[in-house]
Amino acid sequence: MHAHEDSERPGPGEEYNPGEPARARQAATVILLRGGADALEVLLVKRTPHARFMGGVWVFPGGAVDAEEGDGDEAHRAAAIRELREEAGIALDDPDALVKFSRWITPAEVQIRFDTHFFLAPVPHGQEPRIDGEECVDLGWFTPSAALDAYGGGEIALVFPTIKHLEQLSDFSSVEELLAHARGRDLQPIQPKVVLEGETARILLPGDPGY
Repeated sequence: MHAHEDSERPGPGEEYNPGEPARARQAATVILLRGGADALEVLLVKRTPHARFMGGVWVFPGGAVDAEEGDGDEAHRAAAIRELREEAGIALDDPDALVKFSRWITPAEVQIRFDTHFFLAPVPHGQEPRIDGEECVDLGWFTPSAALDAYGGGEIALVFPTIKHLEQLSDFSSVEELLAHARGRDLQPIQPKVVLEGETARILLPGDPGY
C-alpha cells in the first residue's frame, strides 16, 4: 500500500492491519534534555538500518517493558531507565527524576502496537551519551526545530510520534521551562486513528477534523 511521501505516511513497522486490533505492548521512551535555563536540545539515536522494526529511523531512546519489570508507573520508569542505559549509555539512578510528558497508544489499525509513556529527563551532570554501534548506530543532540528541519530536508528519517513530539517541544525555549510545564499538567492518553482514503492512509489526532 502506497501513501503520500510526507509525515503522515506509515513508517516501517506501521503497516495497516485491517483485522482485529493487535494488543498494545507497554513501552517507555525517554526524551533526554540538555540546555538548563538557557536552551533546549533533545537526544535522538539512529536505529540500525538492519532492524526489522523502524530500521534506520531516528528515535528517542526507548523500548518495551520487560515482564520482570512488573506493571504500572514503576515498570514504565524502570524500562525507561534500562533503555536509556542500553541505547544511549546514560545512567539515571533515580526513577523519580523522570518527568511524565505524554502517553501515546499506537492506532488500532496498525500491525505492531505500543502503549508508550514518554518521560523527560535532563542529562545527568558529567555524562555524555554513547551508542553501542549495534542496535543504535548514530546519535545527535538537536533543537526540536533543527531535527524537524533535518527531517524536512531528507537528512534524517523520523516517524509520526517523534515528529509530533518535536513539534510540541519546539514551543519551549529552555529545559527548565519545559519541565515546569510538564510537572503541572494532567496527562491524557493520545491514540491517533488511521483513516484510509483510497490508497492513502492518513493519521488523525484527537481534535483533527474527521477523527
